Order: sequence, then C-alpha cells, then structure tokens
Amino acid sequence: MTLQGWAEIALTLGLSVALGWPLGLYLSRVWNGERTWLDPVLRPVEKVFYGLAGVNPDRSQGWVGYAGALVVFNAMGFGLLYAILRLQGGLPLNPQGFEGVSPHLAFNTAISFVTNTNWQSYGGETTLSTFTQMVGLTVQNFLSAATGAAIAAALARAFVASRGEGVGNFWADMTRTTLYLLLPASIVLAVLLAGLGVAQSLAASATATTLEGADQTIALFPVASQLAIKMLGINGGGVFNVNSAHPLENPSALTNLITAVSINVLGWAAFFAFGRSVMAKKEVRALVLAGLILLGGLTAAMYVAESQPAPALQAAGISQPVNMEGKETRFGIASSVAWAAQTTGASNGSVNAMHASFMPLSGGIQMFLMQLGEILPGGIGSGIALMVVMAILSVFVAGLMVGRTPEYLGKKIEAREIQYAMIGLLAMPAAILGFGAVAAVYPEALTGLLNAGPHGLSEILYAYTSAAANNGSAFAGLTANAPWWNTTLGIGMLLGRFVPAVAVLAIAGSLVAKPKLAPSAGTLPTDGGLFIGLLIGVILILGGLQFFPALALGPIVEHFQMLAAAARS
Repeated sequence: MTLQGWAEIALTLGLSVALGWPLGLYLSRVWNGERTWLDPVLRPVEKVFYGLAGVNPDRSQGWVGYAGALVVFNAMGFGLLYAILRLQGGLPLNPQGFEGVSPHLAFNTAISFVTNTNWQSYGGETTLSTFTQMVGLTVQNFLSAATGAAIAAALARAFVASRGEGVGNFWADMTRTTLYLLLPASIVLAVLLAGLGVAQSLAASATATTLEGADQTIALFPVASQLAIKMLGINGGGVFNVNSAHPLENPSALTNLITAVSINVLGWAAFFAFGRSVMAKKEVRALVLAGLILLGGLTAAMYVAESQPAPALQAAGISQPVNMEGKETRFGIASSVAWAAQTTGASNGSVNAMHASFMPLSGGIQMFLMQLGEILPGGIGSGIALMVVMAILSVFVAGLMVGRTPEYLGKKIEAREIQYAMIGLLAMPAAILGFGAVAAVYPEALTGLLNAGPHGLSEILYAYTSAAANNGSAFAGLTANAPWWNTTLGIGMLLGRFVPAVAVLAIAGSLVAKPKLAPSAGTLPTDGGLFIGLLIGVILILGGLQFFPALALGPIVEHFQMLAAAARS
C-alpha cells in the first residue's frame, strides 16, 4: 500500500461523483422536459421521431402501460439483435468473414445486451463482425442504458405528484435520454479517446512486425465509438475479449483514468437527477453518502488484501511483495482495485483484471458488491431506483420500531409498496441460489468448470451473481459458451433486470396516487447520519442474506459430489 495508491483510488471515486453532480442536474432537466442548451439542435429531431412513431409525448401513462411499453420495446430489441447474431454471415461490414453464432450463444448475447448486463461467452474479436458490433451491440448499449434511466424518471414523478394518475411517457423518456444525454456525451468521449490512441477503424486487421522479425496480425474495430457508450452507459461488453486490458482499447494511464471515471459518472448523475426532480436534494445526498461509504470501505479492504503477497506464490518459493497476479502491470495494484470495485459496484462488466486473479477476500468482496443489488451506483437510473427501494425498506423498519406509519419523501409507505419491493429484491437471490445449486451438481454444467472444489463453486456463484445482478464480469475459469450456461445465465439476466424494473414501476404506480404529505413532528428524518446508518445496515443485511447462503452451498455440493462418486464406484 502506498500514498499514491490511496490517492489513485480516491481520485477515481471522487471524480465520478464530482462530475456526476452537474450531469445529474442536466439529466433532471431532460427528464422533466425543461429547456436545455441542446434544444435548438435536437428539439426538431425529437419531434420527427415522435411523428414517425405516432407518439404523443405529453400523454402520461399509468404504471401498467409504462411497464408494458418497456417490456415490449426490449422484447423487440432482443428479437432484432438475435436475428443479427444468427444471420451475421450474410450481413455487410463483415471483413473477417465470421459466420452466424449458435442459437444458444445468440440467445445469451441478445439478452445480455438488452438487459444492460453485457456478459460475454465469446471472444469479441474472433466471433462478431463490425456490423454486429456497431448495429447490434452498440445500439443496445444506448437503449438498455436509456431504459434504466426511464425507470428512475418514472419513480421520481411518483414522489412529486399528489393524487396523480400517470408516471410519464416511456417513449418520451427513452427518446430524450438517448438524444439529449447519451448520444452527445458518447460523441465527445469517443473523439477524446480516439485522439488519445484508442483504435477506431473499419478495417479487419493490421499487420505488424515483432521485435523478433515475425509478422503479427492485429484485429481492428471501431473501438473508440463503442467504448464510449460502453462506459457511459455502464454497459460493458467490449470489442476485445480482454476488454479494457487490451492496449488498443486502453493505451495509457490517462485513458485508464478517463474510462474508469466514465463507468460510474452517469450512475451517480442519476442520483443527483432524482434529487433535483423530487426536490429532495438533502435526502438524495444521504443516499449518495451511504453508497460512497460502502463502496469506499469495500474498495479499501480490497486494496489492503491485494497489497499482500499471494500465498500460492509464497508456497512456490516465488518472492513477490504484493499480489500482481493477473493485474495490469502498466497501471499497478491500486488502479486494478479501483477498476474492479467500480465495475462490480456499477452495472458493468468491462474489466482490466481477471477477477479470479484477486485474493480470496477481494473476490468475495466483488461478489458481495454485486449481491447488494448493483446500487453503488448501479446502472443509469436502475441504481438509484433500487437504492430508493432500500430507503423505503429502511423507513418501514424504522416505522415498525416506533409504531408509526412510515413515510419517505412525503409519501406513506404501506403494505403494497413493501410487497412490490420484496418481489423486486428477491428476484436476484432466487436466480443466484436456485441456478447455482443446480449447476453445482448437474454434470453438464460441471464440464464447463476449469477448477473443482471451493474455487469451482466460486466460479459458479460468481457467474450467476454477475448475470442476475446485470453486471457481466467473469471470475474466469468457466467455459460458459455451452447450452446449459448460455441458457440459464440468460434467464438469470432476464429475472435480474425486468422483475425489479416492473416492481419499481408498480411502486411508482402505487405512490403516484397517494397525496403528498408535509413532514410532521413524527416523520423520520431521512437526510441525517442516523438514517444513513440505518440504510447501510439494511443494505448489508439484504446482501448478506444471499451471500452467506451462497457460501453454505459448499458443504452441500461436497456432500452430493461424494454421493455421486460413491454411486459411480
């Protein structure tokens, strides 16, 4: 551990939040349909889209209509992307001559990018064409991010309204978020990254001569343009198999810092946008502080763990003062730790260090960060939406303790909201523990594991956690490009994305019809240290309820494996 290392971690986290504040104020204006500095250029374009689609942006939808539009739109996106993946061999912009992918891989990949998970069971540079990357995956990088933002926008309106009926217009929220925020921000970042050395080419490859005099073929893609929205949309799913560990995607310490900050900046921006839209800046500031305390503390624990020598190397007689296995030697331990924490605290799978190369404590922390629900800060909008659900549960617990009907942001929290909240929060642990338990004893699933024993169990749990949490990072060692893994991981992604999304919209629909109440003498303050502590406690308990049962699967799996071995003998 060094002072410079601590400074790198603090700078990465601090810049993400600091830049998220002004972007959040701007995003709030976009959600509310207020005038922005891009209106003279984009307002006419926006009206053209509404006209072509036959959408009246001023018509507010009830939560059922809003959720239905969200589900149908994403289902159509899945169908289109699935078709592109299967028909890739006959589509243009395929200089590599790649054939279409298998049905189970197309199913998994299409769901992965529609759900903002971006899990990759394939090597991008050896599997997908330029057309598939640009027209298929990059488009979904925009739309999946905008979908998450739309959920938060609808929830914000529910807290503002008093005895209202609708939560907004899904089509307008999608269009405005994409046009006014994601597209211009991605253009600026793509130009910056390309200027700093990130590859951007439609050519299939380039040939270079190595120091030994041999020829080397280097795969090329329009990397900078896809990298920009991959990071800003908190997507993941890079052009190259190793994502941001590739020198053509991350060539320098400066690009490393810029992309590391870009992962989370719009996630934090959604927090501030929610606060401005609901006119509850102090309360949302408490949510931000709770998130930062958790993310900062867990990142610090990872840095301490990775600053120790690896036991396996010590046992082999190799002297290494810190655990550099699998780390980015160009950037060091602190940078790799900051990246790992950012990608597992956000809803993003673009890593620059294999998660399996971390110490056991660090690997467990990363798994736990995802099992908290991807709320630190999570995806654009989806993170703040689930953090608000955690806040609702916190005030409900406090209300039970003092015998008073709980309130949050001027709305009474009653049985219906808690029921919807638990449906949304239990979808992820059900997918993780359910599929994980079956995969741990199912022979077809076990053939994909590189390691047996505890590490193999970690590979299984990490895969389903990453899928259900819509994260998309891999623990390595698992060959997931097989029918069992592609299918079950895809189902886990669907459950982890759309069950919570519909549950949050149901909460919004319930709250929007309630009167807006002024704070009273008995209202629990939700902007102070007491509430922050309560919120952190609730988050840790909910995360632990799935983390520790996951660990308990170890002896159960060992027992079943012993029974299977005895039966075979």
